[in-house]
Formats: sequence, structure tokens, C-alpha cells
Amino acid sequence: MFTKNKDGASAQSYVPPADTSKSAPSRTATRSTGVASIICNDMEIKGSINSEGALHIDGVVEGDVTAGDITIGATGKVIGEVKGEAVKVKGEVLGSIRGRRVELETGARVEGDILHASLSIQPNAIFEGQVKHAEDPLKTSAPKAARPAGSDTASSTTKPASTDSKPASTTSAHGTALS
Repeated sequence: MFTKNKDGASAQSYVPPADTSKSAPSRTATRSTGVASIICNDMEIKGSINSEGALHIDGVVEGDVTAGDITIGATGKVIGEVKGEAVKVKGEVLGSIRGRRVELETGARVEGDILHASLSIQPNAIFEGQVKHAEDPLKTSAPKAARPAGSDTASSTTKPASTDSKPASTTSAHGTALS
């Protein structure tokens, strides 16, 4: 590009070419190459996170997390709902998890309900909550609390549950049902 100076002489100005190597990758490229966004262990986020790609959390997130593939590292903590195609927990989740494939690894701690198509819980993972299988857990609403035995859904009046009643079922860290 050329311009004229005050004295009428032409001067050359430099326009750098567009650098395409530093541009953000497309969403499909990010997902297919497995490049994950990372929340480092010294970060704390207050608010929800939405991503179509992979997400690795080593810090603290206070809010709902939705992504394609989610890994909560050993130092990671999420206080809110976690929703993704694949959810791997090594750290802590205080809230519900919805995912097609959910894995609780050794050392994981989850306090909340899990809605899944596939679930694996490794030894020494701590899980307190209810588990429900669903063909498509990402489209189904969150798990509902169990109904007391003998409740009639057609009745217009309900009887309050006694104070000594137990939940219908609870699952321990090793997947055995407790009553």
C-alpha cells in the first residue's frame, strides 16, 4: 500500500499478512483433535460453563458445567450440575451428573444424583446419591426423588411420610444397594 507524504513524495506503509496459524480452531477441529480447555488448579470460577469441546477442570467451578467431554481432575471441584457426553471424575462434584458415559475414578467424591447410559465406579471412589439409567440422559430431566412405598399416584390427597422412613435405595461407592 502506498500513501503520499505532506511534501507529495510517495511513502510505503507495511500491512502484515493475516496470520492464520494463530486463529481459533473450528469447533469440529477442537473436538476431533481432543484439545481440551483447561481450568487450572489456581483458578476459581463463579458461573456456568458451556462448551461443545473437551474441558479439563483442576480448579473450582461454582456453577453448572456443560461440555462434550468433561474431566474433573484430582484437584478439581464442581459445585453444580455436570452434563456431558463423557464425564470422568477424579476430584469432587457436589451436584448431579448427567452423561452418556460416567466414570468415577479412585479418589473421586460425588454427592448428588447420577443419570447415565453407562456408569463405572472404581474402588475407593466415594458416591452418595441416587443412580438412574436412561437411554439418553442428556435429554431426560434430572433424577427425581424416590416415592415412598404404597403411594398412590392417582389419589388427590397424600399422606405425609413418617419420620422414620428410609429412601427407596442408595448406592454405595462399590455399587451395592443399601436399604
